[in-house]
Amino acid sequence: MDKFTELRSRYDTFIYHSYKIDEEGFSFHFSIGEYEFFPEWKWNGLAVPADMDRSLIEYIIFSIGMTELVSYWKCACPYHVRVECGALDEWQINWWKKLYWGGLGEFFYRNSIDTDFEGFMSIEPSSCDVPHFSDPYKGERKGALIPVGGGKDSIVTLELLKGMQSDNLCYIINPRKTTLDCAHTAGYADDKIVGLKRSIHPELLRRNADGWLNGHTPFSAIVAFSAYLSAVMTGKKYIALSNESSANEGNVSGTGVNHQYSKSTAFERDFRGFCERVFVSPPEYFSLLRPWSEWQIAKRFVTYKKYLPVFRSCNLGSKTDSWCGKCAKCLYVYIMLAAFLDDDELTKIFGSDMLDNAEFRDMFNGLVYADFDKPFECVGTRAEIRLALYNAYKRRERAKLPLLLGEYIRKNAEEPDSLDDHFDSDNFVPAELISLLR
Repeated sequence: MDKFTELRSRYDTFIYHSYKIDEEGFSFHFSIGEYEFFPEWKWNGLAVPADMDRSLIEYIIFSIGMTELVSYWKCACPYHVRVECGALDEWQINWWKKLYWGGLGEFFYRNSIDTDFEGFMSIEPSSCDVPHFSDPYKGERKGALIPVGGGKDSIVTLELLKGMQSDNLCYIINPRKTTLDCAHTAGYADDKIVGLKRSIHPELLRRNADGWLNGHTPFSAIVAFSAYLSAVMTGKKYIALSNESSANEGNVSGTGVNHQYSKSTAFERDFRGFCERVFVSPPEYFSLLRPWSEWQIAKRFVTYKKYLPVFRSCNLGSKTDSWCGKCAKCLYVYIMLAAFLDDDELTKIFGSDMLDNAEFRDMFNGLVYADFDKPFECVGTRAEIRLALYNAYKRRERAKLPLLLGEYIRKNAEEPDSLDDHFDSDNFVPAELISLLR
């Protein structure tokens, strides 16, 4: 019996018992059999305004719990998900199932789990009588809440929205040196940064250590709901994400598996629909960079030289605010920047010439060639990567090429199509901001 079937047979019900809100923050209570989980969020300086109607705030926090629960559910994948602390109608039940299904595609694939949309989960709320809300904010909404992750994409958004800076706020989950350095470099003082602190309950880590199931979940959906909460409380007009059109490309050919599902246009459309139907309240959620490709973002990013010493987007190095210089994400960013920066600048950032290392050949092939699985990282399309490699070659035409770049160019000497004029019309950028991208 495989582990998925074994665990589901032992633990057939996951329960979302409750959520709690106090002056410190908010927390949730989940359980699977005898195991209980209590994930917590801390306000970290954010506060619910005294004159604000709390009913919408409470339902948004309940919804954050709905995004959190899948990280705990996945360790045993119980068929029944019992929701005891909030109402869900049939439309919402289907919405949440779609999010979980799409966001767990990588988890199912990498754990060799054979299931389907109807059979993987049943969501069972205690009530279908969903409340109705109005905007609890009393003043005029201004500016944007900008989620900052420390990488080049959110930096480009910060710079594009500089004209609105006095009304903007940065949003950071679990602030660390890199994310704070990026916000500070963009000119945002600490009082212009909303930094909620999120913690994973230790029992989940113990289940993982005991061999229960583990894997990727749609974290960007947690960013979406928690950013929405922060924007509602602080009176922001917009939530400006930094997800590009490249996030729509999957990782495994012939499947719907996409590591970046909750950064995709499909999720963005669904989340906007959820907010309009359920919360019936501003602010407006969109990705400012959706019309652009990763090529265009990288080309713009390198013009902001002041960020080169501070930006980081390596997951393995995130705890130490460093580039590990060994993973597929580091190699990908290295390739994109190699089209615009010289080797000495790149080595200063990453610690070595990553294109001159034979040990990275498998990762390189996964990034470039369609007959290899694309690395499960937030990386651009193969067309963008091939364009960057060609331009990296042209930049070094008279020099000895790094090993992997030389091998690639000997097989692929033809110039790829330009992406300089790429513009994805399937976007939700407000009319007053679209000119920033043209």
